[in-house]
Amino acid sequence: MNKDQVKGKAKEIGGKIQEEAGKLVGSSEQQAKGLNKQAEGKIQKGYGDAKEAVEDVVKGNRN
Repeated sequence: MNKDQVKGKAKEIGGKIQEEAGKLVGSSEQQAKGLNKQAEGKIQKGYGDAKEAVEDVVKGNRN
């Protein structure tokens, strides 16, 4: 697991919490910010997943 995967997942979780908090207090702005943060997290995690896949392929070619 690399830092982009970890940071991305953390953003997703933080965004979900922010979205739910926005729902509780009736703030559509906070809900939208939470959804945006979740999307950013998914993108960053996807980048980390891709980076790890490339590293695995490169390591496999060295053996």
